[in-house]
Amino acid sequence: QLQLVESGGGLVQPGGSLRLSCAASGFTMNYYVIGWFRQAPGKEREGVSCISRMGGNKNYADSVKGRFTISRDNAKNAVYLQMNSLRPEDTAVYYCAASQYSSCSANVPDFSSWGQGTQVTVSS
Repeated sequence: QLQLVESGGGLVQPGGSLRLSCAASGFTMNYYVIGWFRQAPGKEREGVSCISRMGGNKNYADSVKGRFTISRDNAKNAVYLQMNSLRPEDTAVYYCAASQYSSCSANVPDFSSWGQGTQVTVSS
């Protein structure tokens, strides 16, 4: 059974950093495009970043460009999201998701498998 598990969330002050991890089990991650999404209370789930199967292509939402970095280690079956210069508006539940499409996407329906999410709170 395909399973994704996020970790690394927490409470951080504005300007701080967090590194989220997404671990896969039950499948080989390098066959999938992996995306990071987030959902704040009362808002729709939005795409944050996406990485292609071999890591050669990376996309970012405009709101996180220059602050967040996505990476993957297929040998460890894991994907990471390094988040720097965090802002209060980055507060949300962050999800990783897997897509069998061949290219990156920010569209929720393109991703068939989802983790349970990890809470990120940016507050002083």
